[in-house]
Amino acid sequence: MKNRARVMIAAVVVILGGVVFSAFGQAKIEGATKEAAGLAIARAVVGTGVENSEPVGAAEKFPASTEKVYCFIEATHIPKDMDVTFVWSLGGKEQFKIALPLKMGPRWRTYALKNLHGLKGDWKVEIKDADGKLLKEVSFKVE
Repeated sequence: MKNRARVMIAAVVVILGGVVFSAFGQAKIEGATKEAAGLAIARAVVGTGVENSEPVGAAEKFPASTEKVYCFIEATHIPKDMDVTFVWSLGGKEQFKIALPLKMGPRWRTYALKNLHGLKGDWKVEIKDADGKLLKEVSFKVE
């Protein structure tokens, strides 16, 4: 009788241990999946153009003669159709902003362009989600 009770207790411990382990393992997997499913900006560059859906002339410094620049982004893990906002600033002062759509899916590329009008200095483009959360920023200089 004692052996039978020991076997039953051991079985209960193994089963409960498996359930607890399984619950912790599942939580970890779900957390990793949710994290991987979140919107991310895989690439963000400023260049002199976009050709065949890819940036060209990417640089961190541009001559004052540059008429316009393009901020190109590649977003990944887009959970739903949404907008992102490109906020262009010169010397810490906002110059221009525009919201552009991202479509739900594993990858979406888009870009915004800015006419520089000969404005020299330190520029920054912030890419923000609909709640205003900063997703990525790119800095460049016009000399």
